[in-house]
Amino acid sequence: MSETGVGANGSGATVLVVEDEPTINQAVTDRLRAEGYQVHQAHDGPGAVEAFNTHNPDLVVLDVMLPGFDGLEVCRRIQAVRPVPVLMLTARDDETDILVGLGVGADDYVTKPFRMREVVARTHALLRRVERAAELAATPARTTALGALQIDGPARRVTVDGAEVHLTPLEFDLLTALAATPGTVRSREQLMAEVWGWSDASGTRTLDSHVKSLRAKIGAARVRTVHGVGYALESP
Repeated sequence: MSETGVGANGSGATVLVVEDEPTINQAVTDRLRAEGYQVHQAHDGPGAVEAFNTHNPDLVVLDVMLPGFDGLEVCRRIQAVRPVPVLMLTARDDETDILVGLGVGADDYVTKPFRMREVVARTHALLRRVERAAELAATPARTTALGALQIDGPARRVTVDGAEVHLTPLEFDLLTALAATPGTVRSREQLMAEVWGWSDASGTRTLDSHVKSLRAKIGAARVRTVHGVGYALESP
């Protein structure tokens, strides 16, 4: 995060908006500046990576379809530099594209056309999540063993049958939240509040997408769905 830190109303936080459509880019930029954020802009893939390295943003609002190279490649490159929360803007509500985006390190997404207040709410929530993660990092983390699934909290490392599984930071946090009460069903609202920092019903689609990505990595049978309620991590 930037040295200035993140204030509750956005003051001090730096956001990079990457969108090739000028009117959308400027509209998002203006609204986030009105919320108190310091905002920088980029309009293509190469420019996004350059702006990221120059401005060291606390969060990136990232369009998927970009000239030069797309937003997924931008996400891969910036996450290789340092972990940063990414809010994807996508023109398609295609599950495969969304799962790929989450798999390369995006934390959340909104589908075009979107309401500007939704982008603001997601931005606030992602930055609050970063603050909470920093607070949790100062507390002792535990190691959990659930049969072949091993969760090393201090190292933020997960193995299945002895083989390491690569999880994004948010996937690890989601798994840890489920592992805190193995076998117990956690409601979607509980998980959204604990992992993302908000319980708006519109965010449950993001949760569902992350659960699907998590299942693909640790085994589908390990996360049980209780329709209309939520999810549970199965204990052997």
